[in-house]
Amino acid sequence: PLLGFTESPAAAPTIDEVVSVRRRHIARSQRNYYRAPMNLVRGRDVWFHDEDGLAYLDSLNNVTHVGHAEPRVTAAATRQMRKLNTNSRFVYPQIASYVQKLVATLPDPLEVVFLVCSGSEANDLALRIARQVTGRRHIVNIDGAYHGNTGVVTGISPNRYKGPGGAGAPATTHEVVIPDRYRSTYGYDDADAGVKYARDAAAVIERITADGRPPAAFIAESLMGSGGNIVFPDGYLDGVFTAARRAGALCVSDEVQVGVGRLGPWWGFELQGVVPDIVTMGKPLGNGHPLAAVVTTREIADAFDTGMKYFNTFGGNPVSCAIGEAVLDIVEQDGLRENAVSVGGYFAQSLRELQQRQPLIGDVRAEGLYLGVELVRNHTTKMPATEQAFMVTELMKERGVIVFPNGVHDNVLKIKPPMTFRREHVDLYVDALDEVLSLPELRSAVQS
Repeated sequence: PLLGFTESPAAAPTIDEVVSVRRRHIARSQRNYYRAPMNLVRGRDVWFHDEDGLAYLDSLNNVTHVGHAEPRVTAAATRQMRKLNTNSRFVYPQIASYVQKLVATLPDPLEVVFLVCSGSEANDLALRIARQVTGRRHIVNIDGAYHGNTGVVTGISPNRYKGPGGAGAPATTHEVVIPDRYRSTYGYDDADAGVKYARDAAAVIERITADGRPPAAFIAESLMGSGGNIVFPDGYLDGVFTAARRAGALCVSDEVQVGVGRLGPWWGFELQGVVPDIVTMGKPLGNGHPLAAVVTTREIADAFDTGMKYFNTFGGNPVSCAIGEAVLDIVEQDGLRENAVSVGGYFAQSLRELQQRQPLIGDVRAEGLYLGVELVRNHTTKMPATEQAFMVTELMKERGVIVFPNGVHDNVLKIKPPMTFRREHVDLYVDALDEVLSLPELRSAVQS
């Protein structure tokens, strides 16, 4: 009324109303963040805004890759939606334009694209391809990994099958140890850690092959996300890929969380100097729109084509392709890969300086704009500070910063913000974390 309007806009449901509906109609297994969640009504760039107009710095969202409600992405989607949207068995120019740009970001001989809707679908299809092409069933994965939520990929995700309610690994799944230089056998002080972790993984591959269970594939994220933001030591993937191929297995790089320039290069596997046989992609491709992909070689794609059609109703539709092309253009034109390196480096440095004065921080690991802060109660025993990590989550939210823990022990603050994160946002994050970790209830949790 003060602005001269005679009618108020229709009121959106309040947070209590939304939570009530969720409790009644959404399965409890689909959990939300926070004990007292905020009611988000809009986002822009690196910020969320709730129903009260309060702003929250988003350090968590590797889905809205180029920023919330990015105007060029929404314009591309709107333009294409007004013209044509249909399923991918029809021929239209958008799919050709998009896959050419996508393939141009990859090394040879990765050139054949399957467009799907989610990272889970992509990893599911990658395993189906590997199993059909090799005629084998067994898969080698890394302990602690997460590769999606279909029935098949849950079975190669220790993050799920070892977690609450999990039934353990299927007989066809074989784990290798996490190459974690903070907690596992070979530490930061070992210059050959990557080679040694790869040697131990090779021993697993050799053992199951000798037992008559040769693997169809070795699958790994190029930086472990849900496993605790684990940055691989140099030489690790090269050594494991060599062992896997020696056993006749295909090598799958899961780039669903870490790809599209987040680590600096377009794809994380490039940092390890390897070229996989199959690459899976997801979350960031569509900036929040459901778009994902599997990319492989012509030889493997042709071997998969035995007569059974592969079809995905929504994967690669014209609107998805228009959005995907806009995302790739923005990453390139706005220099967001370079931003990931420079801002990510500043973020890592700032967190390591904070580590020197905050004893709850046990380890800081980082590559580009994918970082992890591991909280421990004791630096000698490395006792996970799981309870404190969730306390930090709630306290940071109260200060307007979105944070959440992951990792095998749920004690690693995961940091994977929109790629438009800048130094001033890093300062806001670090200052808030410093304030929270200085609270008496958190300082007192540290054991001497």
